[in-house]
Amino acid sequence: MKFEANEREELAKIGVYSLLDLALVLPKSFESSFITSSPRQGVVCVEAEILTLRRASGGMLIATAFCQTWECEIKLVIFHAKPWHYGAFKPHKELILNGTCAYAYGAWQIANPKIITKTGVISPKFRRDMKDERLKKLIKKYITNENLRAEGLNENEISFLVAIQKGDEDSISLLNLLKNGEVDTRVIKFIEIFNYIKKLNSKKLYFKNQKIEPFDINEWLKNLPFTPTNDQLNAINDIRQDMSSTQAKRRVIMGDVGSGKTLVILGAALSAYPNKSILMAPTSILANQLYEEACRLLPDFMNVVLVKSGEKEPDLANANLIIGTHVLLYTKLPKSVLVMVDEQHRFGSAQRNKVEELVRDGERSATFVQFSATPIPRTLTMINSSLVSYSFLKEIPFKKNIHTQVIKSADFGAFMAHLRSEISNHRQAVIVYPLVESSEVLNYQSLSEASDFWLQNFKNVYITHGKDKQKDEILLKFKEDGDLLLATTIVEVGISLPRLSTILIVGAERLGLATLHQLRGRVGRNGGDGYCFLFTKLKQTPSRLIEFAQTLDGFKIAELDLKNRQSGDILDGSVQHGATFEYYEYEEDITKAAQDRLKALRIL
Repeated sequence: MKFEANEREELAKIGVYSLLDLALVLPKSFESSFITSSPRQGVVCVEAEILTLRRASGGMLIATAFCQTWECEIKLVIFHAKPWHYGAFKPHKELILNGTCAYAYGAWQIANPKIITKTGVISPKFRRDMKDERLKKLIKKYITNENLRAEGLNENEISFLVAIQKGDEDSISLLNLLKNGEVDTRVIKFIEIFNYIKKLNSKKLYFKNQKIEPFDINEWLKNLPFTPTNDQLNAINDIRQDMSSTQAKRRVIMGDVGSGKTLVILGAALSAYPNKSILMAPTSILANQLYEEACRLLPDFMNVVLVKSGEKEPDLANANLIIGTHVLLYTKLPKSVLVMVDEQHRFGSAQRNKVEELVRDGERSATFVQFSATPIPRTLTMINSSLVSYSFLKEIPFKKNIHTQVIKSADFGAFMAHLRSEISNHRQAVIVYPLVESSEVLNYQSLSEASDFWLQNFKNVYITHGKDKQKDEILLKFKEDGDLLLATTIVEVGISLPRLSTILIVGAERLGLATLHQLRGRVGRNGGDGYCFLFTKLKQTPSRLIEFAQTLDGFKIAELDLKNRQSGDILDGSVQHGATFEYYEYEEDITKAAQDRLKALRIL
């Protein structure tokens, strides 16, 4: 069912794009002008004759009135009364009043009553940037049994939506039950996620694949200096199947910190041989590391080229694997059958659009693979699977042994002793500060404020942050010669530091759990003991930090992060946090039921 052109424009302004979007615009409340038959708490409508009127302190106006329907006296309380109120509520006037009623000081009283002229009408209040009457008219026009059935809803779901949008006494009752959690919310939750996945699926674009027969990599896998995990082998196999498909595929390789994404990247690139592959990394340090690993692990016949910003463009005609940062987007690249992006969420929207251009070649498209070390919850994965395929790297090649502890000011002495002990054993530490410069609103030292203390107490201290143009060089120097690095969250994803054993995160409660997990993942990279200290000045330690300290599983942490921050808007990516849904809470069984319905309708 499509809206008319002028209606489509109107509705888009309030975020309504589909018929189910409109059906889900539920009233926030109803205003009823039906006369209330007996006294009660809540919104009432009464006929009353004003008896007395008096001014009280603070601009308050208090009237007594006789309510004919209830056959008793009531009080009317008007806060911040205006001059016109004194004329409108004169003694002996008979009025129809609407307002919130409560029993107080031995009488029923109505706060801030409104004078109405018409009874027997129920008006929905939507609180949207569209007049209530206009929205009511559009809902009446489109939200019909027939239209909702055509959208794929069953009779129970249709009855629910029609009943709540009808605008009668039953609608008021149903809305109140829903708001108070006194009615089963599974129906409305289902409709929300059903609508969402349906819209998500409509955004899916289909292209022909640049289909190839993948190169045999079995011999290469056998001769690696380590044994790949089953998850790594399965992910490589998934990409190989994508390459040989007639339809172009988009895949996300979701790997926890230290799960070995690099091997999957190299296995995918070798599978594309002798065709070309492109790999884009978010930082020059990561690009360099990936290039070094490619040169070390890939067979000699693979021509690997690193494209660096500011340097002469290398000869790419004979390259099999081209590695670089976003500089690749502004380089004339040869056509490739495989485009890989590491940590794509770190690129801006303009850069992501350019990646799309890189992937597509007219009516055909390269196999596109994104790699991410920030796991997302299983339910979000199910929702997203309408747009992309997923492979998971949950196995870790070596056992993690990272100790996480929340510390406060009183624990600082013990932390200093630990730090000196680690450094004396030729290990390194990082201290992450929330800001570079001081702030009046933040109760923590900044990087610049704290640096003197560390420089006075330790040798080989290096300092850098996100806006530091020399940060890559400083990180490399620290890797070779440093004991202590003072930084902001730029170390979340970056240089591999095999000797790094300790990280202290200042003001840990200010960061999302995904970021904390990434920062913690910097230590103990080669299987040795690692230590993560979460420093907070809060008197009461947030429960999410305690829960975070109790697990190293990135997927469990993603569930915690979702619970605490909600998902953001998956459809356009413009909202980074805050609930997309009003009732649906990422229940896996409801998500699966919605997907099964859409599959049965041949929409998915």
